[in-house]
Amino acid sequence: MCEDKILVETSARHVHLTQEDVEKLFGEGYQLTVKKMLSQPGQFASNEKVTVVGPRGELKCSVLGPVRKADQVEISLTEARQLGLSALVRESGDIEGTCGCTLVGPAGSVEIEKGVIAAKRHIHFNLEDAEKYGVENGQIVSVKVETEGRSLVFGDVVCRVSDKFSLAMHIDTDESNASGAPSEGTIIK
Repeated sequence: MCEDKILVETSARHVHLTQEDVEKLFGEGYQLTVKKMLSQPGQFASNEKVTVVGPRGELKCSVLGPVRKADQVEISLTEARQLGLSALVRESGDIEGTCGCTLVGPAGSVEIEKGVIAAKRHIHFNLEDAEKYGVENGQIVSVKVETEGRSLVFGDVVCRVSDKFSLAMHIDTDESNASGAPSEGTIIK
């Protein structure tokens, strides 16, 4: 087992959109524009934002790119409660059986039937790092994060392995706040 520290990143609320819905929300032929590249290769925070509307409220959310095959709204469980939505804890892309919501952009709105999730905490590994840490795709591990006064162990962390990934653990804002915004952690198998 490798005792090296890994980067822990806080993934704030965001939305992934299909090209069809980008155009419904921002206008015909619209393309997302890059604000900032993210730690995962090819992924970016765009300049565009949408409003996520639930039965009890609404929140502005950043749109991440590039476009995807299905819409997905990733919020914390606290944010889901604020909106009156029942977000299930799921891995990204696993949206079957999840609730939907309304998305509002400057050019229109979209009702999505499913896709609201609280992302399951996970670690992205490229193939070399997966071998170094001795993990396989889909394996569940625990990660110890040490912060001043709020150290804790995150259980049920999914290992996601692909040659398209860069080593980083992703947690949501609830988890980040609970642990005092960690910047690194140690995998415990």
